[in-house]
Amino acid sequence: MTYPHLRVRVDDGIAFVTLDRADKRNALNDAAIDSLDAAFRDFDDSVRAVVLSGTGEHFCAGLDLSENSARDPIDVLRVSQRWHKVFHEIQFSGRPVVAVLHGAVIGGGLELALAAHVRVIERSAFFQLPEGKRGIFVGGGASVRVARILGPDRMTEMMLTGRRYDAVDGERLGLGHYLTESGEGLALATQLARETAANSPLSNWATIHALSRIHDMSMADGLFTESVTSALMLATPEARERMERFLGRAAR
Repeated sequence: MTYPHLRVRVDDGIAFVTLDRADKRNALNDAAIDSLDAAFRDFDDSVRAVVLSGTGEHFCAGLDLSENSARDPIDVLRVSQRWHKVFHEIQFSGRPVVAVLHGAVIGGGLELALAAHVRVIERSAFFQLPEGKRGIFVGGGASVRVARILGPDRMTEMMLTGRRYDAVDGERLGLGHYLTESGEGLALATQLARETAANSPLSNWATIHALSRIHDMSMADGLFTESVTSALMLATPEARERMERFLGRAAR
């Protein structure tokens, strides 16, 4: 199946999803969002992990303003909720998503990146939330996902001033987890995707779903949810088999 503005291929259980609007710095328009939605819904259980990247010199420069500058408020609301739905599907599909960040990771591009679970930053990457300078407000989930990492205070300053963080800053602040030289991100992301794909699918699913929700709970509710999830996971045949293999190796 073809996806407008997106390249998708699957290799040995790893799906490679690449934004393909290099002439627009991979800015996200409605068709690109629809393609992301369709691609992640089309993946079946044979896809164990995803590598998300962008063509050309940039990961994603955010919202395609040329398409959105003339929308009525109700249409902007609907577009924002559409982005929320699609990015939620990426984050909570149950399979690890590893993003390769290079060049511009701006606005909606940062919102998309933070829907991924593992982020590899190349040294060419830079991060911005310039919405304040453009007279608009974030709409793709930044007020939740970015603020969870940076905190609302730093995110407020970032939006008010249009401050630009480089790759080293981004890794230091937690916008990414690994820092590589330019051009080396895809290889590392592929390695990480293959390593996470080798985990128990149920363990990956529980990690992706439980931790984010526990973060929103009270301490007592979070600890209870952790205990229930731990008990359910340990009771699975695959968990017992993996632990037996580990214990067998440790005993030798």
